[in-house]
Amino acid sequence: MISDSAEKHIRRPAVAGRFYSGVREILLDEVSDYYHQAKAPVRPGEIPRAIIVPHAGYVFSGSVAASGFNQIPENATYERVFVLASSHQMHFGGASVYCSGNYLTPLGLVEVDQGTGKELAEKNDLFNCREEPHRHEHSLEVELPFLQERLRKGFKLVPIILGTRKPEECRSLADTLRQFFIPGNLFVVSSDFSHYPEYHDAVETDRITSGAIMNGSPDQLLRVLKEQKEKGIPGLVTPLCGWTSVLTLLYLLEKADVQYEWVDYRNSGDQPLYGEHSRVVGYSAIAVFDAPGQGYRLTKEEKDALLKIAKVSIKNAIIPGMTGSLVTEVPSGQLDQPAGAFVSIYIGGRLRGCIGSFQSEYPLKEVVRRAAATAAGDHRFKSPGPDELDDLTVEISVLTPLKRIRSKDEIEPGKHGILIRKDMHSGTFLPQVGSKYGWSVEEFLGRCSRDKAGLGWDGWKNAELFTYEAIVFSSLPGKQD
Repeated sequence: MISDSAEKHIRRPAVAGRFYSGVREILLDEVSDYYHQAKAPVRPGEIPRAIIVPHAGYVFSGSVAASGFNQIPENATYERVFVLASSHQMHFGGASVYCSGNYLTPLGLVEVDQGTGKELAEKNDLFNCREEPHRHEHSLEVELPFLQERLRKGFKLVPIILGTRKPEECRSLADTLRQFFIPGNLFVVSSDFSHYPEYHDAVETDRITSGAIMNGSPDQLLRVLKEQKEKGIPGLVTPLCGWTSVLTLLYLLEKADVQYEWVDYRNSGDQPLYGEHSRVVGYSAIAVFDAPGQGYRLTKEEKDALLKIAKVSIKNAIIPGMTGSLVTEVPSGQLDQPAGAFVSIYIGGRLRGCIGSFQSEYPLKEVVRRAAATAAGDHRFKSPGPDELDDLTVEISVLTPLKRIRSKDEIEPGKHGILIRKDMHSGTFLPQVGSKYGWSVEEFLGRCSRDKAGLGWDGWKNAELFTYEAIVFSSLPGKQD
């Protein structure tokens, strides 16, 4: 039961029934429908560190917002979600954190991390705990139903309304927030893009602004916003309505090892029933992930442990009745974390099995164990026999997360592996395959498309393309202990 004091300080919905449905059942269906229509994750299975999403009425921006939030894997959990939203109602110095109660939406209460809010206010005078900036502001509120539906295991909210219009204050706010940019926390930035130019001007303006954001440079964003305003584009009031929130994120991540990924775009003119092209608002979704390869450095001891696990697993698979122990001195750390990996088996230098996966809920050591056992019976090759153990070599490729690409020019031969995916067809080549045969990028793609994905030589041109990197290491030939 909620006490009278707590009831008094609940931040109640201000725009339910206008920006989105105020009826729980209808809102659940609405959000679910948007998720079903959302763009697929650009880095499947990888957990984003930050997301930029729009905040207009759902009928206009709901699909783009859902595409942004859809970058979060369904089984992901966050301890805290920081939502940064620039005020449309009030202008004041710094930012206001709601520290006195919880937020309420038609989907229920969202627990506010009041302790973190008070800590921010204690560390930096630019943060305050005023309630007024939150009462009627829509830009933060509209993001919550998407978060509630996605993060069903729950999360603690840190709701921040920025009233400042000063870049130096955004930098100071970012400096204080930086200690909270850690795994387990998500930063959501709420912002629409261009306001009120005609359709084609909006598309071009928003393309330029999105590019500046994805560059990750606060100075470039400020310069681009200034240039856009000075162009005299008819009807343009602002190229980025939540620019202070976006700028704060860029300052926050300025020295972080992260990568920005474009997710989705449309503007209000794309709404078939209510949209018109003479005066539109732009909506873009951008996600931020750890840079590819971050956290995938393995020590010699960890590599040796994985090779031992693979060798024993293969021996158990190919010798009837063999149950060799997989217990080994495995260094703690990376091997206990979920990761993708492939295991390749060579006999006398010739490939006799290759199996793996790109993402897994299992620890890396378990992924290698399973892949090795399965590779020993890869149906595409003659299975190794007990008498061939002396000539057996094991090669392990530990994979970085997949990265969606939109041009073959993003592929670096020898560095990147590729995954081609269309409908139910998919195929991959590990990074070392292209180097081994000296293929060009076009041959790399064509052979993978034809021979692996079954899409024909040019099928990759109309398919989803992903790259990844790999840490590759192997055993010496010899009898497996």
